[in-house]
Amino acid sequence: MQLSALKQAVLDANLATVRSGLVMATFGNASGIDRKAGVVAIKPSGVPYETMSAGDMVSVRLDGTVVDNRWRPSSDLDTHLVLYRAFEGIGGVIHTHSTYATIFAQAMTPIPCFGTTHADYFRGEVPVTRHLTETEIAERYVAATGEAIVEIVGERDPLEVPAVLVAGHGPFVWGATPKDAALNALILEECARMAWYSLQLRPDLPPIPQALLDRHFLRKHGKDATYGQAELT
Repeated sequence: MQLSALKQAVLDANLATVRSGLVMATFGNASGIDRKAGVVAIKPSGVPYETMSAGDMVSVRLDGTVVDNRWRPSSDLDTHLVLYRAFEGIGGVIHTHSTYATIFAQAMTPIPCFGTTHADYFRGEVPVTRHLTETEIAERYVAATGEAIVEIVGERDPLEVPAVLVAGHGPFVWGATPKDAALNALILEECARMAWYSLQLRPDLPPIPQALLDRHFLRKHGKDATYGQAELT
């Protein structure tokens, strides 16, 4: 992918979060990666969304070295880089402070899979990290945030549960592309909203059965997926 195309895809993902109501002010950021080139493009720090262009996206290498741009990269850059290094199959990362997902993050409560809307995109509950230690916060806060996300994902396929709630902070979401990450961020917020209201009606509500969860997730994901149309040849 040409760098200009990567930057356009990242701009589009950033703007999609605003149009979807997931981001207010500058509380959020999106990035994307060109794996072959080893380059990440990310939103510049503190630049208003309404004035951003593709050329404003900051490009950096996986070690954090800035490749080109007049802007400083997002303050969450090191979290994104940790995720790209740990999860080799992802191509886009998004962070928001969307309301309902952030409520669950602040309450340090995973989002259970109560229905098939959730199961279509997340193969199980959306987990929440531990709180960072005082040393982590003082010395390497942003990178340690990414490491806490990697820690809670553990041995799971990160594309099967493409989101984590950071305790006391908010959600980080990813996908195969920046566009996919933006969609996952939107679906995450809707699932969090529905979970919140479901728990008001029934606080002891159990998750859906595993068989139903797997049936819905696997019809859309993986080599045996059946949802949608096959490519024409």
